[in-house]
Amino acid sequence: MAPLTAESPDQLCDDKVLLDLWHPMGAIETMPRNRVWHDQLLGHPLTTGRAPDGTLWVWKRAANDPPVGPWPADGPPEATLPVLERYGYLWTSFGAPRPLFHIREAEENDRRLLHACSVTLRTSAPRSIENFLDMGHFPFIHTAVLGEEPHTEVKDYNVEASVADQEILATECVFYQPQAAANSSGGAEVDYEYRVPHPHCSVLYKSSAIHQERFDVIALFVQALDQEHIRAHMWLCLLDDDQPDWALRRFQVSIFGQDKPILENQLPRRLPLDPRAETPIRADKSSVAYRRWLGQLGVRYGVIRGAA
Repeated sequence: MAPLTAESPDQLCDDKVLLDLWHPMGAIETMPRNRVWHDQLLGHPLTTGRAPDGTLWVWKRAANDPPVGPWPADGPPEATLPVLERYGYLWTSFGAPRPLFHIREAEENDRRLLHACSVTLRTSAPRSIENFLDMGHFPFIHTAVLGEEPHTEVKDYNVEASVADQEILATECVFYQPQAAANSSGGAEVDYEYRVPHPHCSVLYKSSAIHQERFDVIALFVQALDQEHIRAHMWLCLLDDDQPDWALRRFQVSIFGQDKPILENQLPRRLPLDPRAETPIRADKSSVAYRRWLGQLGVRYGVIRGAA
């Protein structure tokens, strides 16, 4: 892909906390063998390629790298970025990344693991994560599916944030939903847990319509193309043997389609970290914790930091 913004110091990330993390580059199942293509991450132009044997590579883009082309006869350049294959996605890093967060449900044999979609949006990675954490918008944006009037109250819940563990956890979240999942047959109060194990990734655990004592898992892995453009990858880890892949994907794509115009029209696109910039309410406990956590981590890319 071509760069979405002009290359400038303002768009190139130099936040060590972000450079030293793994970042998603897309679903491996969508990456053809024997091809190379342009991509972008944190403002840096990249080339991604997949060799004939299926091995994946990422490197900083050279002037003569084609936007799309065949795998080079002499292979990748000597200097490449580290790569990781996890949860069906390709991940890369500009630094010395700590181990990628663990989702233990991905190892359970009775689950469906599915890449739902990848969507490009004009917003920042932190804005997209904050939207993913927000239950308050369900009745008004995802009407008759994830919420409906008069069931608009976000009941109090717990939030814990750890800078040392680089993680936020919101528990005891409960919200009424007319159709919580593709396989739901009616409205019910749904138990939620939200986990933010990465500044640009969030994992949602919601009570399963089939196994009430267990959770379905939906993750949002965000690829920050630059400070105000992202590609959001949605991954499903479900207890559902009945719905075909296309139906599960269609349900998630329809939800994302409702969020897209809201996110793209939210200004400023970069997330303000100053608590005085946007007035929070009780339902925004996760958002407040997330913004404070980003500030404590020292994140500057994709955010508007408050006055020192």
